[in-house]
Amino acid sequence: MSKIRLFGTSSGYVEIAPAAAASNNTLTAPSTVGEIIAKDAAGAIGVTSVHTTNVVATGTAKVGAAITISESGIEASGIGITCASINGTQIGGRRNLVINGAMLIAQRATSSTSDGYQTVDRFRPDSGNEDETPTQTQVDVSSGTSPYAEGFRRALRITNGNQTSGAGADDYVQIEHRFEAQNIANSGWNYTSSSSFITLSFWVKSSVSKDFQMTLRTTDGTSQSFQFETPTLSANTWTKVVKTIPGNSNLQFDNDVSQGMTIYWFPYIGTAYTSSSNTLNSWVQSTSSTYGVTDPTTWYTTNDATFELTGVQLEVGSQATAFEHRSKGEELELCKRYFQVLVDDGNAKSFGNATGYNSDTIHLVTPLRPEMRTTPTLEYTTGTDYYGAYQNNTVDYFNDWTVVGNSHPRAVDISAGGGVSITAGTSVLLRTTQSASKIRFTAEI
Repeated sequence: MSKIRLFGTSSGYVEIAPAAAASNNTLTAPSTVGEIIAKDAAGAIGVTSVHTTNVVATGTAKVGAAITISESGIEASGIGITCASINGTQIGGRRNLVINGAMLIAQRATSSTSDGYQTVDRFRPDSGNEDETPTQTQVDVSSGTSPYAEGFRRALRITNGNQTSGAGADDYVQIEHRFEAQNIANSGWNYTSSSSFITLSFWVKSSVSKDFQMTLRTTDGTSQSFQFETPTLSANTWTKVVKTIPGNSNLQFDNDVSQGMTIYWFPYIGTAYTSSSNTLNSWVQSTSSTYGVTDPTTWYTTNDATFELTGVQLEVGSQATAFEHRSKGEELELCKRYFQVLVDDGNAKSFGNATGYNSDTIHLVTPLRPEMRTTPTLEYTTGTDYYGAYQNNTVDYFNDWTVVGNSHPRAVDISAGGGVSITAGTSVLLRTTQSASKIRFTAEI
């Protein structure tokens, strides 16, 4: 059997030896300087392994007969390049089902000690049986922190009150984000399949080190709950939480504008709503105790403890993609489906021209843009001489408004009387006359 021996240094050499049958391998002289071409018996050239720290290819590279890779991109002939294995195909378009997840919009106020929708739009803090109501505030995200580096500038903060009587079984502090059922039904999530997923991600910070209870809870059909816990947070340190949630055959989402699902964050939740035997990380039928497992009381019993939240994203797929930042204007338009302000800019602000229906009643029809979720209800402040109807160089002051029954999600008709004296069929200019004057429309879930 012949061998070819290539001598190297004095310490060794390299041998190229054919297999037992010499016809199986040949060493072909290079056709170009610097090449060594090895062929098998069929004349095919194969490379089974290349290990290098840097490969630079000039020209193009071909994979099989159909794919060419070059500096201009990847070309495929006769086959498809798919993304089925990349986050379940969810890599483009609008991904975030959460509205105002970056906490940019706060149409009502930036701080409040009341429950419900009071500050950051679409996020609803509530508490129950507490000694002192917590404060909800839209706050700045500090520079130099991880969420700031990802583009977040606002957060929702809950500041605990002084709960002098301790943590009772019925006590709780929570933040909700509610979804229209049709937005989940039409999201692309195959929610009745356990092999189809949604992924929730968010940034959270607490002044008290602990883990926190969380729940997704559906509304349509037989309500189902998915309970889980955050990791244990280090005090005063932002932590990114990612949770992937499968579908389940018991889930139902109707194709309508009603509440279909809610995400709950619990700074604290009492034992009346939890159970140590609850199953975490799985869908179960909702009961009064299926909001989580028993929650440590350390946050709730710490005066002025804080809980902050930003960067909330819920998306279809099994992976958390980068947060879908939207402009403030675009986010505001999404929020207006649930809450719109007609006027709240203070004293002497004009907000419409009304028509005298008769000598002591005026009607103002206000278009709603965008269309609201349902026919809205009216929120307004009242007191002495809060609004003025200006006509013919005179002003009539009044205080009360009423939504007329022919209103709808695209326009609202509000009427005023009691203090107005005008000529029927004529027009009056409407203005606020107090700094506290506000007129707003709500169609919140």
